[in-house]
Amino acid sequence: MPKDTSIKSVLIIGSGPIVIGQACEFDYAGSQSARSIREEGIEVILINSNPATIMTDPTMADHVYLKPLTTKSIIEILKEHPQIDAVLPTMGGQTALNLCLEAEEKGIWQDFGVRLIGVDVNAINITEDREQFKQLLERINVPTAPAKTATSYLEGKEIAQEFGFPLVIRPSFTLGGTGAAVVYKKEDFDELLTRGLEASPIHEVLIDKALMGWKEYELELLRDKNDNVVIICSIENMDPMGIHTGDSITVAPAMTLSDTTFQKLRDYAILMMRSIGNFAGGCNVQFAVSPDEKEDIVAIEINPRVSRSSALASKATGYPIAKIASKLALGYNLDELQNQITKSTSALFEPTLDYVIVKIPRWNFDKFEGADRTLGLQMKSVGEVMGIGRSFQEALHKATQSLEIKRNGLGADGKGYKNYEQIIEKLTFASWDRVFVIYDAIAMGIPLSRIHEITKIDMWFLKQYEELYTLEKEISNYKISNLPKELLLEAKQKGFADRQIAHMMNCLESEVHTLRMDQNINRVFKLVDTCAAEFKALTPYYYSTFEAEIEKANGERYVDNESIVTDKKKIIVLGSGPNRIGQGIEFDYSCVHGVLAAKECGYETIMINCNPETVSTDFDTADKLYFEPVFWEHIYDIIQHEKPEGVIVQLGGQTALKLAEKLSKYGVKIIGTSFDALDLAEDRGRFSDLLRELHIPFPQFGIAETADEASALADTLDFPLLIRPSYVLGGQGMKIVINKKELEEHVINLLKTIPGNKLLLDHYLAGAIEAEADAICDADGNVYIIGIMEDMEPCGVHSGDSNATLPPFNLGEFVMQQIKDHTVKIARALKTVGLINIQFAIKDDTVYIIEANPRASRTVPFIAKAYGEPYVNYATKVMLGHNKVTDFNFNPQLKGYAIKQPVFSFSKFHNVNKALGPEMKSTGESILFIDDLKDDQFYELYSRRKMYLSK
Repeated sequence: MPKDTSIKSVLIIGSGPIVIGQACEFDYAGSQSARSIREEGIEVILINSNPATIMTDPTMADHVYLKPLTTKSIIEILKEHPQIDAVLPTMGGQTALNLCLEAEEKGIWQDFGVRLIGVDVNAINITEDREQFKQLLERINVPTAPAKTATSYLEGKEIAQEFGFPLVIRPSFTLGGTGAAVVYKKEDFDELLTRGLEASPIHEVLIDKALMGWKEYELELLRDKNDNVVIICSIENMDPMGIHTGDSITVAPAMTLSDTTFQKLRDYAILMMRSIGNFAGGCNVQFAVSPDEKEDIVAIEINPRVSRSSALASKATGYPIAKIASKLALGYNLDELQNQITKSTSALFEPTLDYVIVKIPRWNFDKFEGADRTLGLQMKSVGEVMGIGRSFQEALHKATQSLEIKRNGLGADGKGYKNYEQIIEKLTFASWDRVFVIYDAIAMGIPLSRIHEITKIDMWFLKQYEELYTLEKEISNYKISNLPKELLLEAKQKGFADRQIAHMMNCLESEVHTLRMDQNINRVFKLVDTCAAEFKALTPYYYSTFEAEIEKANGERYVDNESIVTDKKKIIVLGSGPNRIGQGIEFDYSCVHGVLAAKECGYETIMINCNPETVSTDFDTADKLYFEPVFWEHIYDIIQHEKPEGVIVQLGGQTALKLAEKLSKYGVKIIGTSFDALDLAEDRGRFSDLLRELHIPFPQFGIAETADEASALADTLDFPLLIRPSYVLGGQGMKIVINKKELEEHVINLLKTIPGNKLLLDHYLAGAIEAEADAICDADGNVYIIGIMEDMEPCGVHSGDSNATLPPFNLGEFVMQQIKDHTVKIARALKTVGLINIQFAIKDDTVYIIEANPRASRTVPFIAKAYGEPYVNYATKVMLGHNKVTDFNFNPQLKGYAIKQPVFSFSKFHNVNKALGPEMKSTGESILFIDDLKDDQFYELYSRRKMYLSK
């Protein structure tokens, strides 16, 4: 059945600010969906309150509404656009589904004659209401765990008495495992039951018998109105049941599943999907399988929407689930649509993987002081990375190299645990770094059977680890001068980095790299083509691997490289890696705009990134996508292969910036601001000397490298003191101390966690107002300030955690002029080419400089959305030397004020210190527009501004 021609205008509901459990995978889905629907000539109207995303870019839809996700906003939009025929709620996570249901209950869709597409209310209710879902599975004979629902404390107690412990509590209508818990002991039950009932919007929980240690699998499916179903991808959780799938290491395709059981899972998944009502679109189904030879199956849940896993499955297979799901919602059938990668096969053709992908979550526990770090049913990770390799071992290594936690891969970097008790504890109470600890346990000689007994991780995975350790031991017997070629090739094929191999043989990374080049062990690039090379792929989406040489009949030897280098002039944009607090989706926004601007300037654009949740890693954003770790060795090999004009580092946050020094050292051109200027801004000592020359005030400070030096400095600088390490993002390690005892404790702790770092001690300007400015500067020193924002919270709360207004609301003309003058002077003095962000503290009408960052900042997307101007596009063209700042006709449009409101995920962590200070803790942000300062919402924010300040 072709497209429903009665649909002329569609409302897409977004997912709101980034929180743990609902991150930028929904902006990736929403962005794809909007493009997919507009391709059909249908008008798209979008609501989302998140300013940091590509999804809310004016180019994404015909009308974008940056409004709170409430039924009040929905009514305002429907009044403004009576032409809206349909609403698509499946692209915005749980937030969108819940809002859609609320609007349905209030009769809003009916009042305005709007119908739901992609899903119906019954499908949402059946899958989200634990009791209805359980009854459905019983009706269609799909096995479930023994379970009962409770809507009161008393009912819950009775069920627990009947089932015994351990038990699992799962609230209805929540996302990211909110309120879910495994209860091992009777004495913990009361508190966890209460928490679960409170977390559910309908105060209902499902209590089921815990399937601890069972294996967990997910299937990603698409279904059309004709009941055609394709299974896009099977995903296996390396971690067994008991750990939320968002916090699990996952592998695609499934590795340890027998074919018979896989067929049963397929049949059950299709049956479930066909039983949930009128539903056309993407769906995620989760199962538990018993770890014995019986392989009993139990269905856990089905999500009738795109999910975190569907973003992963899209990137793993190259099959754009959200894009196709949107077309299905419009009435198309799968056999009428094209596979977007091959452009010659049907979308009804199931993808085949001839490689392995491994996803590892990225946590930020250091930001949540006092948090329980044990992994469980409630998701705690803030982002994720994905590695693609020809084997599980290679993909696992690539994923660990992508995490950016100062590890070079599994083991072989001198950073493993050596303490037996500590290793056993980390295995017993699933820890965030368990992926590394398994390797350490094997290195210590703990038998695989013991590791399996503790973790319940399948023996197949543990044996893969053991093989890696055996190879490390073998290589350690050699020196760089006598390492056999086949051993070096094997290590590279199994994903070991050059610096790990160097560690094994006690030599330099560069020596290993040279040996590789001499022996022709070069990285080759392979296509992600959705069909295991059965059909030609037209989309340049690559991953790297190592292959043995092939010998032709004429004796010529070669390795097969599928990445063909063109003779066009090229630009590489380095992505921002995994989301974390302090570096989130706003940098992906900048990277995508950078890529699009470079295309407009006539360059072939190349993107390198490893985050599966983002628009930058969509197969058709850049001309070429390398889905690779933003890790020196991988980047350098791609540069050697592609030979670009230069690399853009200032759009990918600290991730890309940290590589600037090496790029510069190896003679790779950095596009825009030079490495020396980037380093000058990061090096607090050099930067302060520059400010002194420019006669710009800054707080009194000193630099210390030991606790003794810090103590001596404290005698000359007055307490309170602000301590911060150099070269970090998101205020990592910053703290205000008020006496010598606190100073010593914090300095010792910092030097232990960030060894070799210089510490800056500032006199803390108590009671000052904080402000920041973003600007674009060109090589001729023309500067345009794109926006000045004032923080409502006092100086000392990280600007990322502050409510901030654009433009400032109570800075006088004298202060504003100082901010403008300082910004222009600093941008010119740093020879900035592109973007710069400067932060200020204002006390007694004097403007002091806190820091300057000559790169894209967290606030740039916010300012671009508030003023309706494509500032990153302009800045990229300036970096490339294609334009001067004076070429652009700047015309910012903002009536009243825009307020940036931080959003926190503290609810995921009980007993955590919620006080705000100089270290950033917010996971996302929303934007609020007000006409004037008399607005009640502004008044409420302003009156609460001093609530949180801590040291």
